[in-house]
Amino acid sequence: MISVMQADAATIRVLIADDHPVVRRGIGALLASLEGIVVVGEAADGAAAVREAQLTRPDVVVMDVQMPGTDGVAATRRLAAVLPGTAVLILTMFEDDETVFSAMRAGARGYLLKGAGQDEILAAIRSVVAGQVVIGPGVAGRLIGYLQTPPTSGVPFPELTPREREILDGIAQGQGNAVIAARLGLAPKTVGNHVSAIFAKLQVAGRTEAILRAREEGLGRSDGPLR
Repeated sequence: MISVMQADAATIRVLIADDHPVVRRGIGALLASLEGIVVVGEAADGAAAVREAQLTRPDVVVMDVQMPGTDGVAATRRLAAVLPGTAVLILTMFEDDETVFSAMRAGARGYLLKGAGQDEILAAIRSVVAGQVVIGPGVAGRLIGYLQTPPTSGVPFPELTPREREILDGIAQGQGNAVIAARLGLAPKTVGNHVSAIFAKLQVAGRTEAILRAREEGLGRSDGPLR
């Protein structure tokens, strides 16, 4: 863990959440070199990010999306509930529509792609602390198009990706992870990771509750809506 440093009132306190140690160290070194920024901690997954944020009370969490266990979107949603004064800035390599929209709906105040310059990252951190919303140029066009398009009705659990809805449909049919993996041509571990993400996004305690929620929305039947 990065040691907590003393900071004056003008210093922005940042927590870094990324499952790759090399990436965490790189982002930490970059931020530590910027005036007015102090890195107060780091986390390797979403659950740890929430715990560390509650301990260190950062101004900003720089959050990756794809992490084992609790992913960045679920962690963002949890942080918005327990630490509404802490801004979340997504910094990720994923720029697909589902990921961008899920993160922003979860409460992220900013979304940048990895590879952004240090000036852009610093400006984004300062902006989200000031209460502004920051969208990197790589994803801004998508978000604007999405906001200008009326939402499609009848899609169950829009916070889930299409793949996650397929897996939830299998769960609702009573299928185990191995059966779902064989049907979709995925590794059982991959299905397990998706299941964990589904439970986190739906905020359910386990398979039974997920099945009940899914069947209420029409999943679990051969003619049930998926997309």
